[in-house]
Amino acid sequence: MSVEQLIVALVVVAAVGFAVARTIRIIPQATAAIIERLGRYHRTLNPGLNLVVPFIDRVKDMIDLREQVVSFPPQPVITSDNLVVSIDTVIYFQVTNPKAATYEIANFLIGVEQLTVTTLRNVVGGMDLERTLTSREDINTALRGVLDEATGKWGIRVNRVELKAIDPPASIQDSMEKQMRADRDKRAAVLTAEGQRQAAILAAEGEKQASVLRARGEAEASVLRAQAEAESQAMRAKGQADAIGMVFKAIHEGNPSQQLLAYQYLQTLPEIAKGDANKIWIVPSEMGKVIESLGGLFTPPKSPDT
Repeated sequence: MSVEQLIVALVVVAAVGFAVARTIRIIPQATAAIIERLGRYHRTLNPGLNLVVPFIDRVKDMIDLREQVVSFPPQPVITSDNLVVSIDTVIYFQVTNPKAATYEIANFLIGVEQLTVTTLRNVVGGMDLERTLTSREDINTALRGVLDEATGKWGIRVNRVELKAIDPPASIQDSMEKQMRADRDKRAAVLTAEGQRQAAILAAEGEKQASVLRARGEAEASVLRAQAEAESQAMRAKGQADAIGMVFKAIHEGNPSQQLLAYQYLQTLPEIAKGDANKIWIVPSEMGKVIESLGGLFTPPKSPDT
């Protein structure tokens, strides 16, 4: 084989190899390839091994089908009360139609960013500062709804929108910090006063209950003392009644004379006068009869002759 033939053979082999290389396309997982034939869209290649016509078909773009996270720089936004706040946003989106993402918009990332900025200004522009700071979820929901509807024709689905930070001006931040400190001090003072009030109420309730318990205890003690005194008097009265009954029985059984009874009566009178309450001693009207009876004890009996 001559040198010329060898060169021709090498050229043919190289051309065939290059054609085969241009014919076989291996597409990675979660990626789609846009194929144009003679300058027009032909088809979309799925992940794996694909065959194309060399020199006629060409790969326009490789589209990533995974969910993408894009953080946009802070954007100045004016609220309804004419305050400028700086808002950072994060967009989570995914390409669902590679053909639309390639041919419906020149650069879908720039389109999503600009649409986010304009939508954010429209949403926040209808809120005051306080509502903007406390309504992140409402802002996220509004942004997601508008973005998902607008980017649908681009073959993009917006899954989630998050506000990273909402930064009001420094002067407003200082005023808000002072207001929060004042509110915290106010709540602390209210809680302290409420605690003192509750403590005073509890102390008064405790004192009231203690007083009630003391009064109840004293009343029960008085009742018990009165019952004990009544039982004691009843027992003494019963004892006295038993003693009187025994004496009365003994007297009747002994059949005492009139002079003996008078003598016992005189012996009892000093005992009656011993009491502390007896300031005045009144002699009974029967005293004369008693003395007369006693006189009979010392008078000798008359003889029958006299």
